Amino acid sequence: REGLYAYPDLVVVCGPSQYHDQVRDVLLNPTVLVEVLSPSTATFDRGVKWQRYRRWLPTLMDYVLVAQDRSRVEHYQRPAAGQWELVTLEGLDANLHLPSIACTVPLSDIYERIVFPSIA
Repeated sequence: REGLYAYPDLVVVCGPSQYHDQVRDVLLNPTVLVEVLSPSTATFDRGVKWQRYRRWLPTLMDYVLVAQDRSRVEHYQRPAAGQWELVTLEGLDANLHLPSIACTVPLSDIYERIVFPSIA
């Protein structure tokens, strides 16, 4: 696993944190990971990084990708001992449900004070 480390934008851990080494910057047991997509990282976040997370992080239950240019969230969720499922949320009236941490977040909160570029 050397050299395969990634640093998401937001991490939620349930229980004591477990680290790769004494440096304590490589977390081994995240429950939820959130990435804010950008044009330069979106392909990597959806592809290689997502494959690595699924393969190497058995504690991961939710992987959330947040768009910057519109109110859209891609939520990969894994029910206990289940297969990964994709739920795509669009619009400020949608809610992101994270059952693994008993949390619901309205997209209107995620995108509060964000002004999207108008599409001509």
